[in-house]
Amino acid sequence: MLRVSLLGEQAILDEADGSVVTRSPRTVALVAFLVVHAGVPQPRQRIAELFWPDSAEPQALTNLRRELHHLRHTLGADCLVVTGKDLCWRDTPQVRVDVRDFQLACDAARGGDAVLAHAPAAIALYHGEFLPGINDEWVIQPRAELESSCVRLCDLLCEARKSRGDLPGAAEAARRRIQLRPLEEHGYRTLMDLQAAMGDRASAVSTYHHCASVLERELGVVPDETTRRALRRLLDRPVAGSRPGTTGLVGRAREMAVLSRVWQTAAGGRPGLVLVSGGAGVGKSRLVAELASAARAHGAVVAASQCFGTPGRLPLAPVADWLRTPAVRAATGNLEPVWRAEVDRLVPAGRSRSEPDTGPRAMVDAWQRHRFFEGLARALTGTGRPTLLVLDNLQWCDQETLAFLTFCLGLTPDAPVLVAATLRTDGDWPDLGGWTTRMRATGLLTELSLNPLETSDSARLAELISGQPLAPADRALLQATTGGFPLYVVEAVRGKALPGSDLTDVLRNRVEQAGPAARKIAGLAAAVGRDFTLALLTEASDLEPDTVVQAVDELWRRRIIHENGGGYDFSHDLLRDTAYRLVSPPNRWLLHRRIAQALELLHAGDTDPVSGRLAEQYARGGRPDRAVAFYRRAAALASGTFAHAEAIRLHQQALDIVRAQPDSAESARQELAILETMAAPLNARHGYASPRVQETLERTIDLAKRLGRRDSLLTALVALSASRYVQGRTADAYQVATTVLDLVDPDSELRAQAHFVFGGAANTMGRPAEAIRHFDLAAKLTGQVPSLSVGTRPDVHATAWAAHAHWLLGHTGEALAASRDAVDLARSIEHPYSLAVALAYAGITYQICDDRDRLGDTVRELGELCDRYGFAYYREWGLVLGGWRTGRYETARRGIDNLRAEGSFARMPYWLTLLADLSGPDAARATLDAAIVAGQARDDVWWLPEVMRKRAALDAEDTAISRLRSAVRLAQAQGSVALVRRCEHDLGVRA
Repeated sequence: MLRVSLLGEQAILDEADGSVVTRSPRTVALVAFLVVHAGVPQPRQRIAELFWPDSAEPQALTNLRRELHHLRHTLGADCLVVTGKDLCWRDTPQVRVDVRDFQLACDAARGGDAVLAHAPAAIALYHGEFLPGINDEWVIQPRAELESSCVRLCDLLCEARKSRGDLPGAAEAARRRIQLRPLEEHGYRTLMDLQAAMGDRASAVSTYHHCASVLERELGVVPDETTRRALRRLLDRPVAGSRPGTTGLVGRAREMAVLSRVWQTAAGGRPGLVLVSGGAGVGKSRLVAELASAARAHGAVVAASQCFGTPGRLPLAPVADWLRTPAVRAATGNLEPVWRAEVDRLVPAGRSRSEPDTGPRAMVDAWQRHRFFEGLARALTGTGRPTLLVLDNLQWCDQETLAFLTFCLGLTPDAPVLVAATLRTDGDWPDLGGWTTRMRATGLLTELSLNPLETSDSARLAELISGQPLAPADRALLQATTGGFPLYVVEAVRGKALPGSDLTDVLRNRVEQAGPAARKIAGLAAAVGRDFTLALLTEASDLEPDTVVQAVDELWRRRIIHENGGGYDFSHDLLRDTAYRLVSPPNRWLLHRRIAQALELLHAGDTDPVSGRLAEQYARGGRPDRAVAFYRRAAALASGTFAHAEAIRLHQQALDIVRAQPDSAESARQELAILETMAAPLNARHGYASPRVQETLERTIDLAKRLGRRDSLLTALVALSASRYVQGRTADAYQVATTVLDLVDPDSELRAQAHFVFGGAANTMGRPAEAIRHFDLAAKLTGQVPSLSVGTRPDVHATAWAAHAHWLLGHTGEALAASRDAVDLARSIEHPYSLAVALAYAGITYQICDDRDRLGDTVRELGELCDRYGFAYYREWGLVLGGWRTGRYETARRGIDNLRAEGSFARMPYWLTLLADLSGPDAARATLDAAIVAGQARDDVWWLPEVMRKRAALDAEDTAISRLRSAVRLAQAQGSVALVRRCEHDLGVRA
């Protein structure tokens, strides 16, 4: 069965699995044309003229025949009645069309009780406008008729539910009507009356504010007298018709022209990023808002978000805001299930956020971050229309969102998407510098620096706000006082600033002009640190709800705050800072505690979305115990979306609080719990060679011993053994692995991991036979263990590594078979990181077997895999191996340098030997000497006989023979048959 979606999207889908059959605009539009004329034959000639107006009639008819052939192949023949002269749509059970389902549901909902029975289902079927993004003349009338049908149903359903006493249900219908006709005040008035009848005056006032904001932004008008009268009834006081000081964009013609050009390029299918930078108050947000308004007016999807200077938002919060935009949300529903599941990680659909895995999955499955990002990007770029993503205050953006932006813009080179971001230049933003440099290198970035206004433009802005002309002397004074910063100009005029006042004085005066209750609520709102709702302020305040509502209305009318998607925010961050500074330190402490308690109460069913905010508010409100719990919860959620940097920060915040407490068994237990969950994101972000990872593991071991926590101790010891191995501390890694094997229970899942790390250290120390025994045990004991704490599955990793031990023992066939088995197993379990490991070890196997063809294929696949998923460590292996195979010294050198920079010294003698193969005699001698020293210093001796053999080839006769004899003895002691043969061969030649 097929489903044709024409409302809110354009697609033909398989009903069984939700997969997309086609999104061809021409095919879907042809179906849509026939569907809206269902049952009425449409002449072929008319259709050809409509769809191919630029083609001659014979060519247009040929195009129609070709399209019809594809359509019949896609849909089958039953739903199309085809004659030589015309085409006609016929409804069939095999092909469901949302437009037809909606029309039939509308018919069923007409009259009496049928409205209550059928209207909700009909309204639910209307997912959005008919054929969004297509503005052909024939589309306009059916689009308007379908929307009007849904609006009428909303009105009927609202009235029917109201008459039955179902006020919440009636309000739901009214809200849907507002979504459909946001510029019609009738819907807002209806909703306000219903909210007032339910005793929710706060929501009713917020509805008015939303109405007024939309009308002002879209039409430049104020609500009419009927709507204002409804608000007067709510507030029981006079209501002015408009807020003071509305004005259009002033003095930015050049900058707006640049933005318009960038937007047109992006809308044409070349994605990009435009960064509007300048000092605080210079008008960055206002400029981007003007672009957003123009894009929206031309049918583009506009999704907006902002970053905040205070912590507490979940990672990727701006992306989540974009995904909640109705047009994006509708498009998300059309994604294939695999991509919808990834979007659901960040923005759960129709349910509470699922319980995240708080174990080491952030490290183990770090490769999934690519798929996660791809799902989010597909949702944002899949609307079928040009899309503008607005991000205000980029300087406070979290690192995960920055990484996602880079990924999203590079994923689809022809996506009609533009990210428009604002950036303050009056601060130091260390996390942003490197990202901006990388974006410049992509060629996707356009930078627009915004300067203050000229004197004439500042004066014009002031005159528009005040409604009065300025004398020449006043113009000069205004420019000197404000510096031409639009925010300062606006606030100076609104606040009637005295000459000589600086911006701080002006903003303080603006806040202090409000009444006592409004000032108090402004301080409370500022303590929230981000956008806020009336419900939150009412719950957290000690004022009466009616007083809070009137205070918020006053702040809104004074333009100190503005309506923001159902909530509120300060009109500018500087106003928020000013309001917060006016609160005394003791009162701040109290406000933060009240806000935390209010948040917890309002989100009692699911505190996950506000866990970071709760942690920050409790920390600043003197409740460290509550703060620690919510920091840990927020960190777990961050790990669930692969936001490792944020997870580390949140864990560290909790750790700092716990370590500030008096030392006790309870504080030790808390610290241990934090360290155990913190190790995973630390490793994912910094790698096991990181000193910070090692420090965390060593402290975990100390605490586990102190508290007698055996499982915690053994898990940390396994991870520490891996850490020390990667650092090149082979003997230490061997010793720790031995300790684990002595302590671990026979049936513990840690036993497989312990055998693995023991086998790896044994092989590196020149004990290949011993290594194989432990690698085999690791693979056999894997059982139900999904993955190692080091990031891969024991059966894959151990088998791949065992290939090297087999080769050393002279078992070339077994070595090649083990490599193939490891790669095949990694492919079968569809675990990209394990596949990267298997390919990397296979690369070494093919190199030591001198199979250059297989090595080339393996290195190419490894490189593609590492580039796709961001695997750094094994990417460097591929660079060294690939450089050796192709004779590119610089490539191999870069790989070795990268490993050293990461602190990864394992196998360094082997890597240096490959580099020596690419060097001249003098450089090769120095490189091989360094390899010998490194191997002896780090107990990395498995390859030393080969290093010594190659070094002997550059020695004089007597020295060469002596060195070869030493190499033979070392290889024999290790049982490395393959290396014994190589060394004995060279010795025979020399002798």
